Formats: sequence, C-alpha cells, structure tokens
Amino acid sequence: MIDLKQPAIPGNTALLTVYYNEVKSELNAILNYWMLNTHDAVNGGFIGRIDENNIPHPDAPKGAVLNSRILWAFSSAFKITGNPKHLHLARIAFNYLNTSFIDKAYGGVYWTLSADGRPLDTKKQIYALAFALYGCSAYFEISNNEAAKNTAIELYRQIEAHSFDSAHTGYLEAFTRDWKPLEDLRLSAKDANEKKTMNTHLHILEAYTTLYRIWPDEQLKQQIKNLIQNFIDHIVDADTGHLVLFFDEAWNRRSATVSYGHDIEAAWLLLEAAEATKETPLIEVIKKLSVQISLAATEGVDTDGGLWYEYEPNTKHIIKEKHSWVQAEAMVGFFNLWQLTNHEVYLQKSLQSWQYVKTCIKDEIYGEWLWGRNGDGTIMKSQDKVGIWKCPYHNSRACIEIIKRLQQVLDL
Repeated sequence: MIDLKQPAIPGNTALLTVYYNEVKSELNAILNYWMLNTHDAVNGGFIGRIDENNIPHPDAPKGAVLNSRILWAFSSAFKITGNPKHLHLARIAFNYLNTSFIDKAYGGVYWTLSADGRPLDTKKQIYALAFALYGCSAYFEISNNEAAKNTAIELYRQIEAHSFDSAHTGYLEAFTRDWKPLEDLRLSAKDANEKKTMNTHLHILEAYTTLYRIWPDEQLKQQIKNLIQNFIDHIVDADTGHLVLFFDEAWNRRSATVSYGHDIEAAWLLLEAAEATKETPLIEVIKKLSVQISLAATEGVDTDGGLWYEYEPNTKHIIKEKHSWVQAEAMVGFFNLWQLTNHEVYLQKSLQSWQYVKTCIKDEIYGEWLWGRNGDGTIMKSQDKVGIWKCPYHNSRACIEIIKRLQQVLDL
C-alpha cells in the first residue's frame, strides 16, 4: 500500500464510505462462492473446472495457478475478515499444494494434475512457481506455518537457480520437469513463444515482494530491485507509458500489443514493490513511473467506465472486450493514481470501474463474476466460472486493496 496518507476530499467522505461497505460485502460474496462450489470433497483440493452454466466438471485437470490463487485469496482475505472458514480454506489449499503440486523429485510445481491428483503436465512454468510462492508467503502471514515459509523460500531458490538470466538479467519462462530447455514456452495459447514476458516478471515481482515481508533476505531485496529495474529499462515504454509484453532473451522487443489491464495492474504493483525496499529515492522514481503508466492506461477507458482489453497500435484496432480481471485492476490502479495525484478525476475512474463491475460483471444468477463482456455489451460466451485461469484472484485482490486503502483514507 502507498506510504502516503491522502485526506479524503470532504465532499466525498460519504461516497467513499459507501464504496468501502460495498466492496467489503463483495469480498465476502466472492469468497462464499468459492467455499460453496469449489472444494473437491472426493479427491481433495479444488475442482478444476465449473463451466459458464455453473455446472461442475469433476474430471477436469487441476491447475497450479488456480490452487495457488485460491491459497493467496483466502489467506489475504482472512487478515481482513478474521473469518475462521477463510482460514480453513487457506489451510486446505496449502496442504493440497504442498502434498500434490510440489514436485518432490525435481522441485518446482507441476502445471496441472489429473482430477485425482496425479501429475499431468509436468513442465516448470515460472509463472506458476511464482504464484505458488506468493500463496505460501501469504499463508505464512496468517498461520505461522513454517512449512509454508520453507516452501516459499525453496521455490524462490529454484526460480533463481534455474530461471534467472545472469547474462542479461530477468527471468526465462519455462522448462521441462527436470529443468531442461523447453520448445514451447507459452503461458497460454494466445501468448507469443518468447523467452521473456512482462507477465511473468510482474508476478515474480509481486511474489518476491510478499516473500520479503516474511523473510527480509538481502539477496531477495536485491532481486526485487533488479526486477524493478527491468521494468524501468525494458518493459515500460518510456515514450508511451505502456508495457511491452514479449521479449527475446536479450530484451529485444517482440510485440507491440498494448494490454490496458496489465498497464494499470503494473502501475500499483511496481509501487508496492518499491515501497517494500524502503529506499526513498527508488520509491520516488516509481511513484512518477506509476503515474505515467496509469495515465497511459486511461486511453483504454470506455464511456461506460469499463476498461477495454487490448489495443494493436500497428492497425489502430481496439480489442473490444471488457474482461473482468481488467476491471478489477482498474478499480485499484485508478484509486492508486488518485492517492498519488490527489486529482479527483482518478477517484471517479475507480468508482466508475466499480460501477461497471456491479452492473455488467457481477453474475447475478450464479454468483462470482462473469468472464467479461463483448463490445456490444453481450456476455462473453463459452468461458468458465472456475478454471485454469478463472480464479478468485484479481477480484478478491481488488476488494482487499480498496478496503485497505479506504481504511487508510477514511482513518477507519
């Protein structure tokens, strides 16, 4: 959270109080959906897929990212809610991660398991290791479970040993189970097959920042600073303020696509990481960078307050989809921009993002959030409610961050 206490604008105190109460209620609603629908009482852990009609698919593979994000969400929420049921779900998630997803022979985590817990896709995707590390670190904060801390530290060491590029800095994307080179490095089918990506670097940074809170190791701090420098030197386009998404090993750019959601997400996560270092000159640099990235993201805000998905500058084509995770990041990112600038227009953008979520993204039939909306306002079809990528992460994190920031602003 920003180490800066901006006073609430007097005329907005009542509005901010409503925002606080609504988001706090929404956090509980999200968590309730996951508690009621996703625990796999037969095979352990959590069901791998629930489709758009809220029909569970008990034979679906289980993803490391899904399990790790459930672990993070319930651990982080428990610090706010104090609800023992949230602690219980976090414990289930950690135990399943530790016993089933961790590769005891080679280290790291499997990408997917079969429904009954057998290794399925055994590749070592660094993005998945980062999320497992992230979840374990958050769980230690609420449980003091030494196994969680030790698992997080071991995952950090494996990332550093196998993925860190000592020649060019930064992190390579993926490996075979036994850490050999892998031909297909892609995180998902839509991604470019490149050695380095913005996305993996952003979530390693997020994970390392959380680990540093429970394990203030000097080398870890240095790697956080190195990651921040990677964003300054390579990932943030100094001219446009947008993030570059794909690179080769030597940091040569391999894409021009703009991702508005990642822009606004990185803006506040970079500042969170810089503040963790407690180094004032770095923090001041990143505050300015955060403002630049956030302002670039405003280019994707539609008239209804929703944030578009992507933009192709070469063809000047907007990908006219409004994904739920993008709206969640807009809530936090624009609130962060208001805290940094004290310009009310950015507070209004955060509130408009939340209004768009309430009216267009919350699933009033089944609960939780829809995947998103098309440009014409229709619901994006054939998208899961629960799956490899549909997790209680961006939405619960947005609620948690807004709650924490409003507690600060409103002096609650």
